[in-house]
Amino acid sequence: MGYHLIRYSLLGRIGRFVSTDATRYPRHSRVILRSDRGLEVGEVISEPESREAAATVDGQILRRMTVEDDLLQARLEKNRHEAFQACSDLLQESGVPASLMDVEHLFDGTGLFFYFLGEVPPETYTQQLAASYETTVQFRKFAETLSEGCGPGCGTEAAMGQGGCESCTSCAVAAACATKKK
Repeated sequence: MGYHLIRYSLLGRIGRFVSTDATRYPRHSRVILRSDRGLEVGEVISEPESREAAATVDGQILRRMTVEDDLLQARLEKNRHEAFQACSDLLQESGVPASLMDVEHLFDGTGLFFYFLGEVPPETYTQQLAASYETTVQFRKFAETLSEGCGPGCGTEAAMGQGGCESCTSCAVAAACATKKK
């Protein structure tokens, strides 16, 4: 069975995903997938052709989205907007010149990704945001992440190896990550 090409994440990453039960999903299907960052919602952009699965895949398609998944996604969107507002308020109150571009919430609730432009002093703001959302927060500069990924060579075969870059969870353009404490 071949792989599906899936568009996922706030920034529209495209990856190769294999269906766990060999289901062939039609184009534009919304699916729940497991990526290197956790559970995410994705959209099928190509059905699998009769070809072997790629040597490296970006994860698995677990299922088509259900009505319950849509309800959970709506709740996560509400939380995402609240996180955006809280972070924006914190930056404004503190006079930090950084601009918050957007916030992404993973489907399984384990991660918040904050996308910034500008310098943000990590220690002070990560502690305040972590207290607000009971998470551990890490910031990265958006512009540098776009040009270099998590570091020089990010996304290349040399840096990716077998399991992806070891210095980031997405090996792409995530600018900041927060992982929920268990």
